[in-house]
Amino acid sequence: MKKIRKDLEELKDEQYAKWNEKFCPDTNKKILGIRIPKLRKLAKNLLKTYNITEILEEIQDEYLEEVILQGFVIGYADILLVDKIPFIEKFLPKIDSWAITDSFVPTLNVKEEDLHFFWKFILPYTQSDKEFLVRFSVVCMLDYYITEEYVDDVLHVLDSITHNGYYAKMSVAWTLAEIGAKFNNKAMLYLSNKNHLDTFTYHKTLQKMIESYRISADQKEILRQLKRKSKKKIV
Repeated sequence: MKKIRKDLEELKDEQYAKWNEKFCPDTNKKILGIRIPKLRKLAKNLLKTYNITEILEEIQDEYLEEVILQGFVIGYADILLVDKIPFIEKFLPKIDSWAITDSFVPTLNVKEEDLHFFWKFILPYTQSDKEFLVRFSVVCMLDYYITEEYVDDVLHVLDSITHNGYYAKMSVAWTLAEIGAKFNNKAMLYLSNKNHLDTFTYHKTLQKMIESYRISADQKEILRQLKRKSKKKIV
């Protein structure tokens, strides 16, 4: 188990590290420069020999890739999601980059039978004062809850988020734009009427929807009209 850091060192790519530093300015951690597929493969290989607790106790927090690897180990561990909750709770405070959040959440692979209890788990994080805890909860909604059953609840929760962090706001805009693609009438009604979105998030949502190939030309024109009301330049 002492060889995990060595395994990571052998996978590093200095050129990729320099590129990654530009796209992950939010993290305070060092960057080795390891591509995500290689980290996923390493997590799966470790789980073939060791259990989740043994692995997580060994991996350090110095490098961005070490924290991403921890998330993958949690996600790929062959245990019930409800049994992963203690590991997730311990992991979440380590998140300080969109790259960690956005790779970790889809790896959890939340099943339909787990949606109800997991919704209750993520909901408090939407009101956290920590930017990446908010983003974690919103990206979970983006990945698992834009469904007929949950979309109204998601809209209600997104409207209540007030965190001023850039990565929290962008996750809200991203999720609203996805609702616009899958449940266009609901999104258009929400954006056209009174809502509590701050100006930045509101316009980022409009921009993302206007840029989407899944939004019709007629709908995009309506969105442009909404944007003009704020006297901003049309996308």
